[in-house]
Amino acid sequence: MFERIGANTATLLDTGKVLVTGRGRGVVPLAPELYDPVTGSWSTTGSMIEARAVATATLLRDGKVLVTGGFDASGFALATAELYDPDTRSWSSAARMDAARASEHTATLLSDGTVLVSGGYRTGREPWETLASAEVYHPGNRTWTDAGAMKESRHGHTATLLDDGRVLLVGGGGMLTSVELFDPDSSTWTDAANTVVGRIFHTATLLPATGMVLVTGGMDGTGALASAELYDPVNRSWTATESMLESRLGHLVLLLPNGRVLVMGGIDSVIDGGNLLTSAELFDSGSR
Repeated sequence: MFERIGANTATLLDTGKVLVTGRGRGVVPLAPELYDPVTGSWSTTGSMIEARAVATATLLRDGKVLVTGGFDASGFALATAELYDPDTRSWSSAARMDAARASEHTATLLSDGTVLVSGGYRTGREPWETLASAEVYHPGNRTWTDAGAMKESRHGHTATLLDDGRVLLVGGGGMLTSVELFDPDSSTWTDAANTVVGRIFHTATLLPATGMVLVTGGMDGTGALASAELYDPVNRSWTATESMLESRLGHLVLLLPNGRVLVMGGIDSVIDGGNLLTSAELFDSGSR
């Protein structure tokens, strides 16, 4: 595998292999690679139409992967999108987005197979500009449609598909406490209850057994957070839950088959780049 530094994507394909895209040191985009868990080996898998880093990657219902935005080797934001076909191991162009989204946008697969892309930075270099716009990709005809504007501009937020088909957008921006819901049926945005703590670079995980959303870590105005909270879509409220054992931001989470949530890695501070964490911990929703 190429040496990769942060903000890479890893997508589990229907074939069981994992598609990895992203960057090396600095802003240098690297060629995508495939990991084969059967052989334990890595291989390159065709060149993207445009080299890009800090993009999003979303597995579509037909098995293809939609990659959106990011920035090029010069640090300029991209409005382009492309598709990876695992059958041919090749890339093809999708339609351009309405807005260039350099980084920290979200891409969420909706219940009908379309993809909601929201927020992010318009530019890959200073002066930064955060977007409130959102748009939806339609795989059937490879087109984008406007999804209206969020109530607030956001980057570094999370977007989680709820059981009722709506999307919950949490935090981001200037450590926002505000939360919004996107209804794909009406393409409208509504306010939801504020989080207990304003945060950015956190994670959000849907808990299938309860339909609740677990939000962990990230950072507020003072530094990395160990706090976690739960959103209840039935009464539309937030409650604090047990804090993590370590403060962390930019970490990874994985929902396990037994319903527990595995939290891994990240950094413990934004001061001087912070310390990379090798620790992992488990959240058990049954014992919260």
